Amino acid sequence: MPVLKQQMVGEHVRHLRERAGFSLRSLAARTDFSPSFISQLEHGQVSPSIHSMEKIATALGVTLSAFFGALRSGEGGLVTRVKQRGRLGSSWSNAEVESLSPSSRHQRLESFLITLRPGGRSGKHPVSHHGEEFALVMSGKVTLRLGPDEYRLTKGDSAALLADELRLWVNESRTNCSVLVVSLRTS
Repeated sequence: MPVLKQQMVGEHVRHLRERAGFSLRSLAARTDFSPSFISQLEHGQVSPSIHSMEKIATALGVTLSAFFGALRSGEGGLVTRVKQRGRLGSSWSNAEVESLSPSSRHQRLESFLITLRPGGRSGKHPVSHHGEEFALVMSGKVTLRLGPDEYRLTKGDSAALLADELRLWVNESRTNCSVLVVSLRTS
C-alpha cells in the first residue's frame, strides 16, 4: 500500500483550493488555521494531523474519503482492494489513516482505519464531527476522550459517537493500536 507523500497531499490541497476558488487566506479562515500553515501544507513542508485533514477536506467541500480517492488509483465502483487504499501518515499525530471506502458522492458511509503508534493521537484537542460515527478497536489499547469522560478501550471494544460530540483518540500504550471508524455523512 503506497503511503501518500506530503508533497502529493499538498499539491492536491492546492488543486482543490484553486478549483473551489479560494485564496490561501480564505481557506485558512475557513479552517481556523494560519495562512502560513496552509502554505506549508501545500508545499509539502508539514505533516497534518488526522483532524487537520478532516477540517481541510470539509472546508474544501469534499469528504475525507473523496480526498483519499483522488489520491489513489483503483478499479472504481464499490470495491477498494487492500493495495488501492489511500494512506496518509502524520508524523505530528504519530498516526496513519487509511481510507477503506470507495469514493463516491452518493455514498453516505465513510470508513477509515486509524493506526496510532505509541504516543499517537488524532489531534491536539478534542474535536466534534457533524455526523455520527461508529468505532471498533481492531488491535491494541486506546483511550477515547469523549466529552468530559475518558474510556480505555481494547481489541473488540466499540463506541457509538454522537454528532457534534467532542472526541479525541490517544494511544498511551507501548504498542500500535488500530481503530476502524465508520462515519455517516450529513451532506
